[in-house]
Amino acid sequence: MSEITAITPQVKDKERCNVYVDGRFYCGLKLETAVRYRLRAGQQVEPSFLDEIQLENEKAQALDKALTHLSASMKTERAMRDFLRKKGYVDAVCDYVLEKLREYSFVDDAAYCAQYAESASKNKGARLIAYELRKKGAGDEAIAAALDGLEGEDEAARRVLEKYMRGKQPTREVLAKAYRHLLSKGFGHDVAKDALASLREDDEQ
Repeated sequence: MSEITAITPQVKDKERCNVYVDGRFYCGLKLETAVRYRLRAGQQVEPSFLDEIQLENEKAQALDKALTHLSASMKTERAMRDFLRKKGYVDAVCDYVLEKLREYSFVDDAAYCAQYAESASKNKGARLIAYELRKKGAGDEAIAAALDGLEGEDEAARRVLEKYMRGKQPTREVLAKAYRHLLSKGFGHDVAKDALASLREDDEQ
């Protein structure tokens, strides 16, 4: 048995409260739910009992919050799980919501990665795109599939280089900085070198 040590109202949502068990934050609940089950500080409970309460009474609300969060833009599964955890939902509720989102095709890491990679590839190289997708919680398989579907990295590198070189003289120092700029944008060494070689050829014509 564990002990509910405190129940405090949430600052950003007055209709919800935070439940602390054995001195640590355990979960968030609707105030209505806490009152219905007569939860109070000092009460002895099994943590699994709190999980059941939250799952049965809050999964609809959690799903609604997830859909609202998704309305702005697509998210990875990990990003959605992190969002729900920050809202105070326990893993059982997070699992339920993610299952529903997958069922409705509202979260699809493969589709997310493909869309993100296609947009980012206009001014970023594959290495930087892969790094950013990993930070967003995408898996290696979904990232690899998205990058395999990309075309024209050489063209994108030349476009980035052209923008960088506007108003600059192609001195050795400037070209060295341009090369490092291409690397910082996620383009590989060979792609960066080819872009610089193409620039020199254009200048010679």
